[in-house]
Amino acid sequence: MAYSETTQVPQSPTHSWRELMQLGVVLFKARVVSLLLMAAVGGAFLAAGGWPGIGTLLLTLITGGLAAGGASALNQYIERDRDKTMSRTRKRPLPTETLSSEMIPMIGANMIVLPSIAVFPFRPMLSFFLLLGAVIYVGIYTVWLKPRTLLNIVIGGAAGSAAVMSGAAAAGNWSSPAAIVLALIVFLWTPAHFWSLAILYKDDYKNAKIPMLPTIMSDRNAAWWVMAHTLPTAISALLLGVLPLLGWVYWLLVVPFSIDMVRRNIIFIRQPSKINARRFFISSNVYLLVVIVAACLASVVSSLF
Repeated sequence: MAYSETTQVPQSPTHSWRELMQLGVVLFKARVVSLLLMAAVGGAFLAAGGWPGIGTLLLTLITGGLAAGGASALNQYIERDRDKTMSRTRKRPLPTETLSSEMIPMIGANMIVLPSIAVFPFRPMLSFFLLLGAVIYVGIYTVWLKPRTLLNIVIGGAAGSAAVMSGAAAAGNWSSPAAIVLALIVFLWTPAHFWSLAILYKDDYKNAKIPMLPTIMSDRNAAWWVMAHTLPTAISALLLGVLPLLGWVYWLLVVPFSIDMVRRNIIFIRQPSKINARRFFISSNVYLLVVIVAACLASVVSSLF
């Protein structure tokens, strides 16, 4: 994304276009957004019962990417002072003042609102879910829950579910049972994924006075809480293979990865070390990606027979 002077990006000769793009990747949380977009694509495939069409995919990716990126920018704007106290976030563009924060609220809000307005006349439910995801992530999670409750991410995970539903809405079938189950999977998966990361950085959260669950209990107890979400996630993922009858392609991929995810969580409980927390965090990313890809592939295959 190119920045004009109105964005008040420092016009320093040390900032190349490549560096500005790298700043944008961090500001708009491109890695997180890419996973949300995969979830939205999964929702589109399941809602369509197969290949949703290139138009639907482009609509899903463009609107979802803008809305999620805008919400991420607003999240970092709101937390810019808190981010300075955490080793994981203190090098972000706003805490370091590499980028000016003045225009971020307007940029982020426009990235959310404009695509929602644009699609409302022909996909009103897509508009609804785009706005819902942003409201949950920015308003409910970032502003309200995160500074106040240990279980903030449990509700905050609904933002990812809204991404799945936006993909289903883009395909014109937001009430698809299969898409709803995938949204449930993302909702259940999010706390297990995030708490394993929070265990790695619990000292940061303590310093920032953010009441994350791992900050008030032992790592082993926190690992048990992770399991309380890992098991339902795996069960829901297996249910997805039954509900729309995705067939052997889905089962072939998801069953072994579901078993492996539970196995890794058991190892994490037995040996609640930071290295096992990191391994589980990484594997949980892979797991969700496998479930989504398997659902997309299986829905296409099942539609051919």
